[in-house]
Amino acid sequence: MNLVQALQRQAVACEDLGSPMYADLLRRLVDDYELGGSSTRVLAGFESLPPDAALGLRLLGAVHRLVLSGAAPELAAFYPSVGGQWDPVLGWEAFDQVLLARGPELRNLLTQAPQTNEVGRSTALYGGLLRLAEVVPLPVRLFEIGASGGLNLRADHFRYNLPDGTSYGPAESPVVLEDAWSGREITPAPVRIAERVGSDISPVNPLSEDGALTLTSYVWPDMTARLERLRGALEVARKVPADVRREDALSFLRNLELAEGHVTVIWHSVMWQYLAPAEQAAADKLINALGAKATPATPLAHLCLEPMRRTPDAEPEFLVVLQTWPGGVPRILGTADPHGLPAYWE
Repeated sequence: MNLVQALQRQAVACEDLGSPMYADLLRRLVDDYELGGSSTRVLAGFESLPPDAALGLRLLGAVHRLVLSGAAPELAAFYPSVGGQWDPVLGWEAFDQVLLARGPELRNLLTQAPQTNEVGRSTALYGGLLRLAEVVPLPVRLFEIGASGGLNLRADHFRYNLPDGTSYGPAESPVVLEDAWSGREITPAPVRIAERVGSDISPVNPLSEDGALTLTSYVWPDMTARLERLRGALEVARKVPADVRREDALSFLRNLELAEGHVTVIWHSVMWQYLAPAEQAAADKLINALGAKATPATPLAHLCLEPMRRTPDAEPEFLVVLQTWPGGVPRILGTADPHGLPAYWE
């Protein structure tokens, strides 16, 4: 797949996921790139990156960062994230001017992979944790692979409102997830998280001004509900500590141990695809080896939201899957949107 095809595919994905602004921008980038416009100079030398490097989103995130920081005032009027409104014609003209004027700065930002610490995915993860508490009522030691800024490690401090009026989580939370899930009823059970630890090959510090700006820049600017959730989660992070380490998934998993009187939970969301097949197999082996040591007093759970197939011939879905030890039998708990919200419990 060449760069043009990758940009076109990303445009379709943005449109399907609810960002008409980014879908429009990506299609205009394709036209500009094919005509040898300003984007060709900004992207020169990066075309060989693989499709999963998301070069289009890197560029859009880099420009969004300039807008959020006030460094591109000519674009602010067109970005909903700072109170503007997208205009396909005038917005593209302003975008093109930024490409021309800020090319070297944007090229430097292109070296950073997108870090979207999607708070909406806590809907699937925390709901799965409540399902786990129905059968394993022990304090939780929570370990996240690919944690980015670790915002979802604070999932128990978010508010989950259901269509029937039921709510979970603190009423005063600045993060409110409306219509969080439906389907099978979850029996309310107390969840106490005793430990919050994450790993990421390039973690972002959500407590720093630069880290908060980085995380915000990769949220699509016309998806204002996602931005509101992220900003609320940054507020929560300032009050609830979590330890996110610069460590790859395999090293992180090798160092995990079980603990008496606690359920050790390994969770992750929409990151498995970034591991090479050999790394995926090695991670599964490490998790299963840890599970083989589990006892009723030291249980292990593996909870994830990832695109998977129910059967080899089925279409991929974003499935919420829980596997617990002793036993090690995986269960499909339900499905969720790629951004996590809403979830449906089976």
